[in-house]
Amino acid sequence: MKKQMLIVVLALAASAQAAVPQLDKTAAMQLKPVAAQTQAALWASRLLARYHYKAMPLDDALSEKIFDRYFKALDAEKLFFVQSDIDQFDGVRTKLDDAINNENLTVPFAIYGVYQQRFNERIAYARELLKTKFDFTVDETFQVDREKAPWPKTEDEARDLWRKRVKNDWLRLKLAGKDDKGIRETLDKRYENYQSRVRKLNNEDVFQMFMNAYATAIEPHTNYLGPRSADNFDIAMRLSLEGIGAVLQTRDEYTVIREIVPGSPAGLSGKLKVGDRIVGVAQSDAPGFTEVLGWRIDDVVQLIRGPKDSTVRLDILPADASTDAKHVTVALVRKKISMEEQSAKKSVIEVKDGNIKRRVGVISLPTFYQDFEARRKGDKDFKSATRDVARILAELKKEKVDNVLIDLRNNGGGSLNEAVELTGLFIDKGPVVQQRTADTKVEVESDNNPGLVWDGPMGVLINRGSASASEIFAAAIQDYGRGVIIGEPSFGKGTVQTLVNLDRFSPNEKARLGELKMTIAQFFRINGGTTQLRGVTPDIKMPVTSDTENFGESSYDNALPWVSIKPAVYVPAGDLKELFAPLQKRHEARIAKDKDFQYLEEDIAQARKLRKENAISLNEAVRRKERDAEEARAKLREARLLVNRTPASDAAAPGAAIDSKEARSKVPAMAKPGKPVVAALKGALRTDDGLQADERNLTAELAAEKAAKDAKDVMLNEAAHVLADEVSMLKTDTRMASRVMPYMPPTKDAGN
Repeated sequence: MKKQMLIVVLALAASAQAAVPQLDKTAAMQLKPVAAQTQAALWASRLLARYHYKAMPLDDALSEKIFDRYFKALDAEKLFFVQSDIDQFDGVRTKLDDAINNENLTVPFAIYGVYQQRFNERIAYARELLKTKFDFTVDETFQVDREKAPWPKTEDEARDLWRKRVKNDWLRLKLAGKDDKGIRETLDKRYENYQSRVRKLNNEDVFQMFMNAYATAIEPHTNYLGPRSADNFDIAMRLSLEGIGAVLQTRDEYTVIREIVPGSPAGLSGKLKVGDRIVGVAQSDAPGFTEVLGWRIDDVVQLIRGPKDSTVRLDILPADASTDAKHVTVALVRKKISMEEQSAKKSVIEVKDGNIKRRVGVISLPTFYQDFEARRKGDKDFKSATRDVARILAELKKEKVDNVLIDLRNNGGGSLNEAVELTGLFIDKGPVVQQRTADTKVEVESDNNPGLVWDGPMGVLINRGSASASEIFAAAIQDYGRGVIIGEPSFGKGTVQTLVNLDRFSPNEKARLGELKMTIAQFFRINGGTTQLRGVTPDIKMPVTSDTENFGESSYDNALPWVSIKPAVYVPAGDLKELFAPLQKRHEARIAKDKDFQYLEEDIAQARKLRKENAISLNEAVRRKERDAEEARAKLREARLLVNRTPASDAAAPGAAIDSKEARSKVPAMAKPGKPVVAALKGALRTDDGLQADERNLTAELAAEKAAKDAKDVMLNEAAHVLADEVSMLKTDTRMASRVMPYMPPTKDAGN
């Protein structure tokens, strides 16, 4: 039976390829799977079917889900395929399981071949449209988000979608002041770059997309990582790599230095600067350079990275030089580079409370990182989020802060072990999180180290982007009554993943099969509940800035349900519930008078309105009116903020803005939720210029990013005020303090 199925699969693949005989030269070089990939697919399927928390057999039913998700992965916005493209592969909808089991991935690669063809056709049509004239007096609209739209039924319908898309791109540039010649050149180059990026996709990219369609068809947080993606995931977890310390990006086919890490080989050499273009790379004393003009950025990075203490030579075209100028050769010795930008960082916010200043120490933690390999080898200085936070807490103690805020906004998680150990800095000892495996066995992960690194009051700031390990930490702090949780409900990811290196199954030692990130358990709070689906509910509620319909666990169609289990045995450190109502009342009274917060809420309302409408006008007069209204609103904000600005108001720690496809397309960037700030209004987040990031001047773009990063963070400042209120309440009412925080020695303000 399987042999018959395989013959059908191959026949359908052949008919699919025959259906597109007019492929251009690029698409004609059909990408094909290699043996290592077919082996990786087979071994991954065996692991997923047997050891996944939600184990599902690889059968016809799952094949249908893989089929739909693969097409969606290739064309999420329904801009390239037409319905007949999907229909022509309908015969293999239930046969992708056989393709994997029989180690023949012809079909998914044939589907990608059709995608390549359609992509090239659409972009060619877009470039042809640039030779025509658009009528901007017509009342028509452009659908911004097409993810939930049906596939275009005909070629004419698809071409009309692209006509509107190009018309919108043109109108944005026209409103920004560009003339027709400049618009035509900018867009033609943009569309050419689209084609260039797709041409650079290789069989590893295609295989990874297909395997992720399979993995996520089971459950949202299961993924396949190709060999290079696995390497990058490892770097992200340990926050270090061996290289030269330069952040690179692609601009007009050049690999450009975007940032130089201080103290790195690139920084210490003094020979490289931001904007320099790398046109060639050579290893050690190799006789010639490998030219990298037009290369994928990850391929260039792969050449530049290498073993510690080895030498790499770069052929550099200086930033300010013309394309035919003299090149410079720079030799650098690779070293271990620490990615400090993603490490825990501290700041202190002072809040006035009458004649007293409350000092709130802020620890921003972007991820729960750990260098697993260094720890396994016994390296006493291994990189760890908990170790970094413990060091910062010791520093904040010396600085005599009154309260500590752990900022976990947009922290998507990381090491479960780090979440447990970080919790241990704030509790004496005890259980932190429970794990239940597929066979219903429950294990309790505990902090076994007695004593607290920080025994004073503390809080945790979360948003919708706080997920997984962030939720474990926030939930434990909440269940122990140890700190105040502030913000908006978190992501809702209550599952545990493990990495399985598929290389162990390879018969060829040199072949790399990649890794499988597989869900193996669900975690539960020590109170028996779970963060799955519902997330952590904050004690002090801030405005919800996120698009909860499209972001968060509840937005997935196959997320695990919310369930509960028996609570763990634990003794709460305190009970802060008595504080919440008065703190919420003070918070609401304060933000009612805070113009920055009012601006924030206006922006959130505007973003929600745009998401709901999901359409923008292509009539120039209508768009100009909308733009003028936004600019007028921005000028009013700028005038108020510049008049009322104090030096302290610009000294807050950086935060994260909400962003959406709708906001990027229609709302001027300065009006995005989360950014009603002085620096933004002074040009950091400018009115929509119609350009993409790599089309702007690099120096100006970096300056704008820095200004936005350094701008006033409304949410963070308000969270600091909430914790300052808590300190005031605890110090003025020692009886209440003894009730809610019995472990903390009573203190009073001087003179009270």
